[in-house]
Amino acid sequence: MATPFLDEDFARAEICRVGRSLFERGYVHATAGNISVRLADGYLITPTDACLGTLEPARLARLDAEGRQTGGDRGSKTIVLHRRIYAASEATAQPARCIIHTHGTHLVARSLQAEGEAELLPPITPYFVMKVGRVPHIDYQRPGAPEAADAVAEAITRYAAAGRPIRAVMLARLGPNVWHDSPAAAMAVLEELEETARLALLVPEALARPLDEARIQTLRETFGASW
Repeated sequence: MATPFLDEDFARAEICRVGRSLFERGYVHATAGNISVRLADGYLITPTDACLGTLEPARLARLDAEGRQTGGDRGSKTIVLHRRIYAASEATAQPARCIIHTHGTHLVARSLQAEGEAELLPPITPYFVMKVGRVPHIDYQRPGAPEAADAVAEAITRYAAAGRPIRAVMLARLGPNVWHDSPAAAMAVLEELEETARLALLVPEALARPLDEARIQTLRETFGASW
């Protein structure tokens, strides 16, 4: 059954609530980061250069189904990437209804260590495997580069074809994009991803042995993990 779209008034309130929560707990800073929601007939996205801690529901950018702005403050330029994620994920087992992008400290630090690696993190904890899954590490492009959007869409399609639908990608040196059914669910994915990056930085790589295939298979069978 198709994942339902969120009610617009509810989505506006949730974007602001989640943005404030992320800001107050240090997951975003200054005017970094953005949140979008796909609606039945378009999109909501946080305004360009907005602080996620002080968002106002009525000022969120409203776009139609083709990405043309129809209301609110000027939308973040990242809507181009977000729309590609929404479109590419629609045919997968995990279609996006909300996307969150941050410049998370631990995730960016891990990205600096993992430059050139295909995936950002190994499966070092069961909840990372269950709640996040694999995170493709997208080669560096300048912020807003169309090549990054192409690479993200390709990764979503490639992982889905392999039976491993994803909920997150990491833009090298910039930050993650995570998605789920709602702002609250996407925030939970982001929190687990940031915490796993922090653990990876705290424990020397030689000591942080990943879960073996037998343990991962148990997580698949018991909890439906898509790793």
